[in-house]
Amino acid sequence: MTEFSRRDFLKLSGVTMGAVMLNQFLPPPVAEAARRAGQIAADGDGYLTTMCEMCVWRCGVRAKVSKGRVVKLEGNPDHPHSLGKLCARGQSGIMTTYDPDRVLYPLIRVGQRGEGKFRRASWEEALDLVAGKMQEIKDKYGPEAMVFSSTHNLSQVQFENLLSGYGSPNYGTQRSLCFNSMVTAFLLTYGIEEPARNYDNVKYILLVGRNLTEAISTSETTALMDAVARGAKLVYLDPRFTKTAAKATEWIPIRPGTDSAFLLAMIHVIVTERIGDCDFVQQHVLGCEDLPTAMAEYTPEWAETKTGVPADTIRRIAREFAAAKRFALAHPGWRTSNFINSFQTERAIATLNAIVGNVFEPNGCLIASSPEAGGVPLGKPPQPPYPRTAAQRLDGVPWKYPLVPLKLGVFQEMRDAILTGQPYQARGWFIARQNPVQSLPDRARTLEAMGKLDFIVAIDVILNDTAWFADVVLPEASYLERYDPLAVVGGKIFIRQPVIEPQGEGRSALWIYKQLGQRLGLGDYFQYADEEDYLRQQLAPLGLDLEQLKQKGYVEPPPKADGGETKDYVFNTPTGKIEVYSDTLAKAGFSGWPTWEEPPAPAPGEFYLLTGKVAQHTQFATQNNQYLHKVQDDPRLWMNVDKAKGMGLSDGDLVEVASSVGKVNVRLLATQAIRSDCVYMTPGFGHVSKGLNTAYGVGASSSVLHLTFTDPISGGQALSQTCVTVKKA
Repeated sequence: MTEFSRRDFLKLSGVTMGAVMLNQFLPPPVAEAARRAGQIAADGDGYLTTMCEMCVWRCGVRAKVSKGRVVKLEGNPDHPHSLGKLCARGQSGIMTTYDPDRVLYPLIRVGQRGEGKFRRASWEEALDLVAGKMQEIKDKYGPEAMVFSSTHNLSQVQFENLLSGYGSPNYGTQRSLCFNSMVTAFLLTYGIEEPARNYDNVKYILLVGRNLTEAISTSETTALMDAVARGAKLVYLDPRFTKTAAKATEWIPIRPGTDSAFLLAMIHVIVTERIGDCDFVQQHVLGCEDLPTAMAEYTPEWAETKTGVPADTIRRIAREFAAAKRFALAHPGWRTSNFINSFQTERAIATLNAIVGNVFEPNGCLIASSPEAGGVPLGKPPQPPYPRTAAQRLDGVPWKYPLVPLKLGVFQEMRDAILTGQPYQARGWFIARQNPVQSLPDRARTLEAMGKLDFIVAIDVILNDTAWFADVVLPEASYLERYDPLAVVGGKIFIRQPVIEPQGEGRSALWIYKQLGQRLGLGDYFQYADEEDYLRQQLAPLGLDLEQLKQKGYVEPPPKADGGETKDYVFNTPTGKIEVYSDTLAKAGFSGWPTWEEPPAPAPGEFYLLTGKVAQHTQFATQNNQYLHKVQDDPRLWMNVDKAKGMGLSDGDLVEVASSVGKVNVRLLATQAIRSDCVYMTPGFGHVSKGLNTAYGVGASSSVLHLTFTDPISGGQALSQTCVTVKKA
């Protein structure tokens, strides 16, 4: 057994980086197939198609090859998400693959957790160790003692096969940290998780904290900007002047946590003045007769006292929005779990869209299918039913959170259950493509919870903060080096395929899960010979050829038989209508109407702590990318310049930011672009893993400061409900 410290780890990284640079030539099977398809010439010049994974939007990519090496990534014009373009993150994907800090071999911890001491292992040894520990936990404590968590990805179906075949009910995703409130609200109101948006004819757009110009949904950002260029009015509510605010027709620096008051007042104006789409409402909306009475107290004057926005402004925007009717759009949002009342904000957004008749109507701005819905019946390998489990879920779904869908869960509650040992003690954690040490609120509690576990395994391409505390790290091949299950976008079937040979010993998730499944006696859940066999089984029901898909990057499925009949849309709710009044909510003990819930306010001397996306990074995953590091903004604490001056603080000062659970030091950015009662930190910095040479020591982590607040309806974590103090460090 050979121990190696951070210095040894860096030496290994340097050696393997040399191997990366020597072995970046296309593997013969890929090169041969590309030559047969005419994608690359005999001398190795040309393009290969695949899909990006620098974020979950998964744009189409054309990998430029010169002399057998990938030298540039470009947007695939045939993919509806890229349309021939790639954002900065997508273009930097080469550096993620060639990151000198990549984990290229299985690692087994030999020091204390968090000490950073690992030894290189063979795949055989590492997989045997992981499967053995998982089986030991299952035999001693039951399968429920093993927690599984993963960020949304194309291989997630096989991750879920592993955890469900194993028998654990404990599945944690990032959704409760992001959009639980939006998904739960729209399920209860429309019967779908998230309606897609149509900007083709939009005339009026209301964004509520949706910083779309810096978000990961790049094709939607393009559609938004095209609409603004055509003359659509964009009204943007946000306490901070973001890049989206800079593009808006009107920016409203609303008080944090009061978006629902603004929206409820808009609904009040529209229903009491009867300026909505009355015909649509009477036909499709449940509760329309009583809606004016339910909204009676929410006048613009009342909302002014909550939001700080003048009543006349609210009334004017409500009338403008209603005048645009089905060509108006109140965006559902995305990272919507900001306050405990964010569920009510989303219910109000759903109601506002319904009363102007834009929902699923011809040329309307909300579409029946969700953005990821494909409608193409792909096949899948056969498998037996999952074993039944009688154990309660650690996150309280559904016994504590009856309205939260099982696949969403309440991630932060699962972490807290590990700490309390209630309703039982978890013993192991299987983590794939996820970084809960950075993403979960109150990092100290997350590290404490990890310290209570017998075993932790992480699957990733780099030694992120969570992998730094793992017992075993399994190296996944980067997205340029592997196959993943197929993706349906815009009615077409797209492929992610390797365009370079895997570096080191990186392997695909499909391979890793199958290997573990076989060792755990779950081989029947992984009935595919290899990755290509898996893809062929997906294509089999459609009679499509994998080779054609590999050559072109996508195929179009055969047209479906259509009876030619036009039917009225029936909403997937208990009544078949848009449920502005929800009996499901009422029976669960909550208000059946969208309603106002007062958020907490900062104490004297405190500030709301805001966080949000930036265009140069994807959440907590890309800060070690050297290309993105060069173009990122300096991660500083935003504070209103006048407020800073009154506190004796100047731009560039090192300040201490503290909450009741932690404190960090960070440089100050004194600016007019934020309200005086708020401060802002970009998430994803302040890494603790010394295996990240580019990101380590840069900025501070907002997760150190965040308190844990959970919405009792949606299970969403209220990320902006934390208040902090600031002083010179």
